[in-house]
Amino acid sequence: MANQRKVMLVQGMPAAGRSLLEARDDVLVEECSNDELDTLLERMSDVAAVTLRTTICDRKFIEAAPKLEAVARFGVGYDSVDVEALTERGIPLLIAGEANSRSVAEHAVFMMMALAKRSLQYHGAVQGRRFQDRFGTERDNTELFRKRLLVIGFGRIGTRTTSIGKGLGMAVDVFDPYVEDAAVERAGARRVARLEEALPTADFVTVHCPRNAETEGLIGAAELGLMKPTAILVNTARGGIIDEEALVETLRGGGIRAAGLDVFDLEPPPDDHPLLDLENVLFSPHVAGVTNESMRAMAEVTCQNVLDAFDGRIKAGHIVNPEVLE
Repeated sequence: MANQRKVMLVQGMPAAGRSLLEARDDVLVEECSNDELDTLLERMSDVAAVTLRTTICDRKFIEAAPKLEAVARFGVGYDSVDVEALTERGIPLLIAGEANSRSVAEHAVFMMMALAKRSLQYHGAVQGRRFQDRFGTERDNTELFRKRLLVIGFGRIGTRTTSIGKGLGMAVDVFDPYVEDAAVERAGARRVARLEEALPTADFVTVHCPRNAETEGLIGAAELGLMKPTAILVNTARGGIIDEEALVETLRGGGIRAAGLDVFDLEPPPDDHPLLDLENVLFSPHVAGVTNESMRAMAEVTCQNVLDAFDGRIKAGHIVNPEVLE
């Protein structure tokens, strides 16, 4: 069809999403695999919308697509996208809303539990034929019940982490300067105005805020120094929010008990990164939001976002730069 809009699926798209686009007669679908990324810019001249995973969307990328009407992220983060450049062109940046928020919240709680129950050590003991290690004098296992959880960031993921924590019988504090007291109270939690007030009493801390100028280095040496030596810190948000150098020193010195990290300042972390040699850290490779269910949901939402942009009915909660619609 002469009036078809071309949609470029960069690094592929699960069938659940692609089928939504292919069902439309006015949409032409093309795909760019990982092996074809070097030639992607050459193929963008007639693209009306693009779906992105990890590909950098900078000014050069945007300038290569003069017909671009929408950019849809396969996920909710957009560190790799030049939002200002898109906004200057009047192009909406769309994200996957709540599609993976449940998966990330579950992963954060999984890390809390695994570290609290010393899962790594016990797994190693049995696999290493040291079953008798269970009779050691140290009893560092701890319950989550009646412990205090500090949730940093009360958005789509933080609210779900709060709910799970409450379900486990935890007392939950929330730090988020942009949320109203009433919203936190409805969740059965307590809002704290300053991190310095909440960190000294927290048994567990989970990070769910975006990385930006305000949150860069939010948890540094001073903040880590306020935490209990028995505290467990988990970050499933973005690298850079926690000062990694300060975290290494704190973990080495017993300033906190353990950390769970799904994200890093530089990904992948360098082979010689000192964090990787610590035994009191549980790692995962930025996969907190990756489950069978979330991948299907993100695919559907990402592709529907593209169609909604074409149809002029973008969902308010899915656009990063709503000023382009004014």
